[in-house]
Amino acid sequence: MPWNDPRTARPGEHEELRSSPGTTSPAVGDGLAGRRPYLPPATHPIRAVVWVIHLALPVAGLWLLLARPELDARWQDNVGHFWLILAVAGVNVVLGTMIGQASARRADARLLLVSLVFLSTAGFFLIHALTTPKVILQGPSYGFELSQPVGLLVASAPAFASALPLGERAARAVLGAQAWLRGGLVLLLLGWTAASLLPDLTPLSGRSPDHGAGLGGLEPLGVALYAAAAAMLFRLHRRRPAAMLVSLVTAYALLAEAAAAGMSHLNWHLSWWLWHVLLTLAFLFVAYSAHLQFRREGSGAGLFDAVALAATVQRIRDEYEDALEELVGHLRRRVESRVPVATRLAGRFGLSEGQAAVLDRAGEALADEREVSERLAALVEMGNRARVGLPEEELLTRGLDPVRRAYGDVRVALVSDGRITLRSGEYGERDLSGEGPLRLGGTVVHPLTVKGRLAGAIEVPVGMTRQDEALAATLASQLSISLENARLYRELSTLFRQYMSPDVANALLADPGTAALGGELVELTALFADLKGFTSFSERATPGEIVEMLNRYHSAAVPLVLDNGGTIVQFVGDALLALFNAPARQADHAAAAARAALAMQEAAERIAGGTPGYPRFRIGINTGPALVGNIGSPELRGFNAMGDCVNVAARLEGVAEPGTVVIGQSTLDRIGPGARVRPLGGLSLKGKQQPVHAYVLTGLS
Repeated sequence: MPWNDPRTARPGEHEELRSSPGTTSPAVGDGLAGRRPYLPPATHPIRAVVWVIHLALPVAGLWLLLARPELDARWQDNVGHFWLILAVAGVNVVLGTMIGQASARRADARLLLVSLVFLSTAGFFLIHALTTPKVILQGPSYGFELSQPVGLLVASAPAFASALPLGERAARAVLGAQAWLRGGLVLLLLGWTAASLLPDLTPLSGRSPDHGAGLGGLEPLGVALYAAAAAMLFRLHRRRPAAMLVSLVTAYALLAEAAAAGMSHLNWHLSWWLWHVLLTLAFLFVAYSAHLQFRREGSGAGLFDAVALAATVQRIRDEYEDALEELVGHLRRRVESRVPVATRLAGRFGLSEGQAAVLDRAGEALADEREVSERLAALVEMGNRARVGLPEEELLTRGLDPVRRAYGDVRVALVSDGRITLRSGEYGERDLSGEGPLRLGGTVVHPLTVKGRLAGAIEVPVGMTRQDEALAATLASQLSISLENARLYRELSTLFRQYMSPDVANALLADPGTAALGGELVELTALFADLKGFTSFSERATPGEIVEMLNRYHSAAVPLVLDNGGTIVQFVGDALLALFNAPARQADHAAAAARAALAMQEAAERIAGGTPGYPRFRIGINTGPALVGNIGSPELRGFNAMGDCVNVAARLEGVAEPGTVVIGQSTLDRIGPGARVRPLGGLSLKGKQQPVHAYVLTGLS
């Protein structure tokens, strides 16, 4: 951003900002706590040492002059003194006015306090210049002696306050009192001017003693306040590096030294001139920094934003972000206006013509980046929607919704009678067989291929960004893959589902590794069903009638098993084996098997009742552990279950009467009191040494 943009402020952090206007320091987040902070060149330890040495040199010079009086020569130049102090006062007036205007524009309490520092020193220095001997007054006066130390002492209070991390309530209080602060300062300056210049009005216009006049020991207070303010602002500068901040730190440090140097009271000696030089350097340093920043940015709108409070910095940042979003929004919508949006923003933020041009280019780059990001996100969303199993029609409608929101009016058409019809025209295989897409003004047409053959085409608008054609090619490639997957899945799904249970087919389609030989021990409920009387029916029926009868029964039974979550693993003649809780897990697998069995008997009764001589189902159900998995050889395998639980279910089916359902004790225990049964007692089953308790299931409550 070309203007003075405080980018890293966070609400509620006050002065805990990690970067500042005009710096390139990386943001330091909470996750970097405990690491050594990044220090830009302005805060590098070596430069800091050099800066401290420069500040220490005036103090060392003052000590030398006071320790060696013979070196502290006297040099009196009334006219030179008058113009020097008048110039410093003028610089201060300009700086104070500019910072005051920034304070009003930003509604910032710190800037208000800093402006009072410059304006109060400017006023007292002007009085000090006017009371120079032989300019207006003929001799030295108390006003001449005290104007400078009083001005420094008065300014030290707002200087100290400006360095404090003012919260929202304190900042509001300062801004609310600004009329009183400014008015009080004006009254103080007017009163001091009158008292110092009007003869015999007050002692200030009288002749000062030869040994000089002081503030009665209050000078150290001003020194301490300036030093504390410089230290606090330096800490802020370490967290929020900025040239204007370090300039203000330097100015406060030099003012502290000037206040200390003024305590010597040796008028017109070199030690006395020293604090004049320090004052000049302090304010010229700030003025020079402001000048450099103005030259770099080409505008004075944000010169002092880096000094502002954290809440102000955050507000400025939000304004800049809103402005940039407005610019990007206009550029993305390609809104035409008599006044370009960058020009309107330049007027709002006081940007120069060059900055507005840079802003416009930056906005265009960001708008392009947003467009590309949204289109890439649309590709990802389309990929998520175009999951395996999505029908082709749904893929080309709902799957393309995010693409159309990002790309515009995208059109897709599939081959019909060897031709593809799009909005831009009708195309055949020859039209789309070239190496690249067809470019038609503001659109490109890419072929969609399935297994290397033309399956359709996609028409995509281009021209918004430089990456449009590459993104259109990526979209066409991804859509071709999705279309090919949808058709392949449809073929596999149809094939698999005709020869195996949907749960097994879904598992194989999702993970072919599930077809590997092996198994696991699972508690399941096995359901065996066969048709009692099938053999005698087969002896008197033709083969066609036998197949028709089996298909009628199985067409009724299979949906009932599947609807209750079962998996049919075997058809053997007139018999079938279904598993519940394998491979798909079911919490109530015993009850689900019972519901399926009762429903099968009801359906079989309807079939047999309408066709005399048809056999009837008998069903056995048992619950227990079984080995479930792919059983067979590498060449031929099948999903099945083995174990005592399955064998007992087959035996229970053998003892069941036609039209009944017989369940084992373990199944009854799993169903619970909701099962209505008739006990059969302990049955002696083939392969079982102990009797097996069984029950005829008559219903479920």
